[in-house]
Amino acid sequence: MPELPEVEVVRAGLERHVLGATITRVEVLHPRPVRRDPRGPEGFAQALVGRRIVGARRRGKYLWLPFADGDALMAHLGMSGQLLVQPSDAPAERHLRVRLVLEGADEDKELRFVDQRMFGGLSVSAGGADLPPEIAHIARDPLDPAFDEDDVVRRVRRRSSGVKRLLLDQNLVSGVGNIYADEALWRARIHGERPGDRLSAAQVRALLGHARDVMRDALAEGGTSFDALYVNVNGESGYFDRSLHAYGREEEPCDRCGTPIRRVPFMNRSSYFCPACQPPPRRRRARPVGAPPVVPVPE
Repeated sequence: MPELPEVEVVRAGLERHVLGATITRVEVLHPRPVRRDPRGPEGFAQALVGRRIVGARRRGKYLWLPFADGDALMAHLGMSGQLLVQPSDAPAERHLRVRLVLEGADEDKELRFVDQRMFGGLSVSAGGADLPPEIAHIARDPLDPAFDEDDVVRRVRRRSSGVKRLLLDQNLVSGVGNIYADEALWRARIHGERPGDRLSAAQVRALLGHARDVMRDALAEGGTSFDALYVNVNGESGYFDRSLHAYGREEEPCDRCGTPIRRVPFMNRSSYFCPACQPPPRRRRARPVGAPPVVPVPE
């Protein structure tokens, strides 16, 4: 948390409020959020002063603000990071970590990075206006117009990992986090432990379509907020948690068949699914010693 829809909501808010603004002063109130910048806190602050913001872009769960000179301010929200646009005279937030004073947009204001748990961070990316090189390895997400669905379908079907793990692999498809993976799998009626190489091309394609749809639905409701850790740039929560069918609904009846939703541990988190609509996969039969591997038939 936040996942792609929440990050996209923040990106859109930044695009509305900070384009054309020039950074006139930077205060780093805690060094940890700028730990990935090799300049250190003072160098990070100095590198930003005088830069003019000309865009707000996103790749998966990463945000960046391109500057007119070709560099960029890159941000990752981690688990609890917030980018807030505030009037200069607004009281400081409890967990305010970095303050950027802006001028030249609609009015003088501040861009504030607030992070309770401090897993997120900011850094200056040299030459990163189009795409920061630090995140060039991150795959495109299902909402990206350049997302290559055919390639992702082929790659999923070559791998024996559970399909939920594949959805969360940011080098394969970015932006799909735990919440939206569970929701997409519920909509597709697929158990998260189904191996990728035991899915048909049509099933993988449908699953990616559901992931795209559920994230668009979440975007329409401002994202998913379970607590005060995710808010948009104006400090407002999203409401998609009211529309979830699987995630966080342990023992509640499935909206499709009435069977209680089940929760199981998954990668230090939890997976939620309907055991009737999403039956667990059968175990593979052991292959006799010396027998040739079974190759999936192309669809």
